[in-house]
Amino acid sequence: MNRQGERWTAEQVLALAPDAASCRAGGALAAPGPWSGTGWGSGAVWGECAGSGSRPYRTVADLSGGEGPVFHCSCPSRKFPCKHALGLLLLWSAGGEAVPAAESEPPAWAAQWRERRRERTEQAGAGPAAAGGRAPADPEAARRRAERRARRISTGVTELEQRLADLVRGGLASAEGAAYAQWDETAARMVDAQAPGLASRVRELASAPGSGADRASRLLEECALLHTLSQGWLRRDRLPDPLAATVRSRVGVTADTAALLASVPPVRDHWLVLAQQDGDDGRLVTRRIWLHGRRTGRAALLLSYGAGGRAPELSLPVGLSLDADLVYHPSARPLRAVLGTRHAEPGPSPAPPAGGDAEAALRAYGEALRDDPWLEAWPVVLRSVIPVPDPEGGWQLADADGESALPVDPRHRDRAGLWQLAAVSGGAPVTVFGECGHRGFTPLATWAPELVAL
Repeated sequence: MNRQGERWTAEQVLALAPDAASCRAGGALAAPGPWSGTGWGSGAVWGECAGSGSRPYRTVADLSGGEGPVFHCSCPSRKFPCKHALGLLLLWSAGGEAVPAAESEPPAWAAQWRERRRERTEQAGAGPAAAGGRAPADPEAARRRAERRARRISTGVTELEQRLADLVRGGLASAEGAAYAQWDETAARMVDAQAPGLASRVRELASAPGSGADRASRLLEECALLHTLSQGWLRRDRLPDPLAATVRSRVGVTADTAALLASVPPVRDHWLVLAQQDGDDGRLVTRRIWLHGRRTGRAALLLSYGAGGRAPELSLPVGLSLDADLVYHPSARPLRAVLGTRHAEPGPSPAPPAGGDAEAALRAYGEALRDDPWLEAWPVVLRSVIPVPDPEGGWQLADADGESALPVDPRHRDRAGLWQLAAVSGGAPVTVFGECGHRGFTPLATWAPELVAL
């Protein structure tokens, strides 16, 4: 639970959704258009949403209780929280003036609901701390919530294991004609179990039967990865701490940002901003920012989210250097990080980081994969490579001083950025930053040939 006065992230809001449909419906309402009378303060967020009727739906979320958020909406939905509550919280998490901080108490209708709820809670013996929200969050209550979520995930994992066993027992050929909706339903069940990481991998599995000539082998690979992750979750108590942390994050249980910043020692460095890329799945914009520490040589990935088509708040200028603290999420191979204290404004970076050849990139990915078997790709810098078309209609990055080459990920063959990369190179060696994975290399940034690496 966030402290009062702190906005939630979109990721925290969507974790409350009862199913995937609610995520989509809430994301559609995460825009100022249908809302009026919005505000937040005193541990609550409120607003009125225009609907199909003559009166708007009155929605309020009480975030102050130690047992977790509580919602109320005048709409007839039986889902909890409803799409209006999710949309309101997503709109609030995006910041700005759409849900302004209130200078006074909530409107009468919201205040009356909170008061009635407080009275019911006190009558049930919960005490003023849980009802009023003025006391710090209860660690015991947080532990109970975590245990409840773990049980839900374990139930979902057991169901998923049975689904995989049925698939293998029936033969992979039977999956060729299986409807995508069946796997989409399984993914929705993983969302219900509060395991969004598993849901994403199930959807990846659903797309394997139509993935070309190697679809059977890819289907088997995805089944094996899902099975390994499921068994890792069920046996997480017997794993080394770093690997157990990796399993939790891959399942979708992420650490709270405030707790990380308060408990994990930061890493200070001059972080070169290598690339920034946005992805939009229709309900959430995800911004990925890659950094490289000049002193430590460590890579880092920052994630930021924006709901309802809004751009995420975090934005760092590519190509500049930032003197700042980073805190890494626990993992067997730490990469994702949280931005902490900034010690100075971003400044120019003298040159790109030192890179390696294709063999070094593959070796770096292999070492990372050894610690995290579910890793899709690993950030690397390629030095002195030339982008060239390959005979099969794709692209590859060939070492200028050797005989090695990395194929470009086929999913990115048709991107205009590849032609831009070829134009920057002009046939001369360039330094390229990107992600090296089992599908190939994905270029994300390049430097002109005249720049000399450190």
